[in-house]
Amino acid sequence: MTHLLLDLPPMSAAHFASIEDRVARLLSTRQDVVITQGEALLPLEGAIRATAGPGTTALNVVTGPYGQTFGDWLRDCGATVIDLTVPFHTAVTAEQVRGVFTEHPEIDFVSLVHAEAATGNTNPVAEIGEVVRAHGALFYLDAVASVGAEPVLPDAWGVDLCVIGAQKALGGPAGVSAVSVSERAWARMAANPRAPRRSYLSLLDWKERWIDGGRKALLHAPAQLEMLALEACVERVEAAGLETVMARHASAAAATRAGAVALGGGLEPYVREAAEAAPVATTLRAPSGTVAADLVARALSADPALPLAAGGGALAGEMIRVNHYGPEARPGAVRASLAALGAALGETGLRVDTDGALRAADAAWR
Repeated sequence: MTHLLLDLPPMSAAHFASIEDRVARLLSTRQDVVITQGEALLPLEGAIRATAGPGTTALNVVTGPYGQTFGDWLRDCGATVIDLTVPFHTAVTAEQVRGVFTEHPEIDFVSLVHAEAATGNTNPVAEIGEVVRAHGALFYLDAVASVGAEPVLPDAWGVDLCVIGAQKALGGPAGVSAVSVSERAWARMAANPRAPRRSYLSLLDWKERWIDGGRKALLHAPAQLEMLALEACVERVEAAGLETVMARHASAAAATRAGAVALGGGLEPYVREAAEAAPVATTLRAPSGTVAADLVARALSADPALPLAAGGGALAGEMIRVNHYGPEARPGAVRASLAALGAALGETGLRVDTDGALRAADAAWR
């Protein structure tokens, strides 16, 4: 196997283009799709730097840490940024977005994260897209975590820049990502003198040297293994059926939430409304008097492979995350995670009902 992975023939431009086409079909988009040779932060930053500048007024929706990062990039580009920050235990609403447009009709750029795996919420992109379209603003969406776990429809939702990654629900590597780009977004980039050019961050390079050239000559040697892995991910989704894969993630989320509630011990869902909870990860609030990171460490001591993590940064004290995406969106992973959390809580002296949690999870799996 190692020999086969080391001695791959060069990837042709036609093969590269065919993978882009498969990603476009996955997104049901007729927009141009550019596959980028790096983790999704590459196109996420590249798309902002390509389209934002001193003349931009951006509405940046913050429902987790990535929204905060996008605001930093926008300000670094010289844009005027209006942050709409909502508590991380909830989702933003279209009405809230509409309210900001009413106060600031000059907004011409909107940045939003679809599913925040780090905080466990998901935002109603279709409804927000209607508001953004009505005001004519450019719509930038981080769908890295959501693709494959819930619908991602750039064309139907009016998304101009939709970034995806392979490492969450698609079950692939972190080293390859993609972005769909509307004609409006390409025009904004072309008119932006600060848009990166002749740069690894440049989307315009791909437009001018790859797409406009008929996708005949690649800009550089592609990352072979990551490209083949992305192709395999999409093939796997195609074979199972996208609806089936999304249903599996929804079932994992419902089962984890139900099991955590039944477990007791003071553990409760971090995202209060089930309808606002992301299907890729369920976040839980640690019981009063406990530290989330310590509970996760106890749970992982028995099985380090469990898809459990503590919240990042300041959330490490209060948030536990169950990452049921990709290959972990299955009953066994959910049950093992709940059992490990039950044991960890029990070791701290809290009363839990692990058997009841497992029964509730099984009943909730749709």
